[in-house]
Amino acid sequence: MPNKYQIAILGGGPGGYVAAIRAAQLGFKTVVIDKDNLGGICLNWGCIPTKSLLKNAEIYDNLKNHGKEFGIYTKDLSFNFTEIIQRSRGISDKITKNVEMLIKKNKIDRIRGFGKLISQNEIEILDKDGKKTETISADNIIIATGARPKTFPNIPVDRKNIITSTEAMNF
Repeated sequence: MPNKYQIAILGGGPGGYVAAIRAAQLGFKTVVIDKDNLGGICLNWGCIPTKSLLKNAEIYDNLKNHGKEFGIYTKDLSFNFTEIIQRSRGISDKITKNVEMLIKKNKIDRIRGFGKLISQNEIEILDKDGKKTETISADNIIIATGARPKTFPNIPVDRKNIITSTEAMNF
């Protein structure tokens, strides 16, 4: 039965994809379900892209304020913020693709969609529009849904004046 797994993991962040890889290494028929790119907030919008931006700031600061200490002199030092963001996004994309490759290499099924528990051993998969695409069953389900921005009901996120970490990383 193609929709029957020994282990299903809801969430493809650092907890989910690592659990999936280990389960597959132990010989379990495994699936990981996530609506977005694997890697979760950390690889896509948090830790990794933030470190990339911090590295850019460090290099700029070193050249601007400490270049003389290294015998480096700059004239008209400037930066292009669009290119800085592109570099940050590129690093995240590369790492995310590597995680996808590890999932494939370990023969783990990957379902892109929103997983909804409908019983102790069944998960309904919904597409981005909320329409059911399939139902899978698993002997064991690991819930590794990770983090998401906290919103307040009376303060709507308009993505202009009130933003989440995703918008902050793209400005």
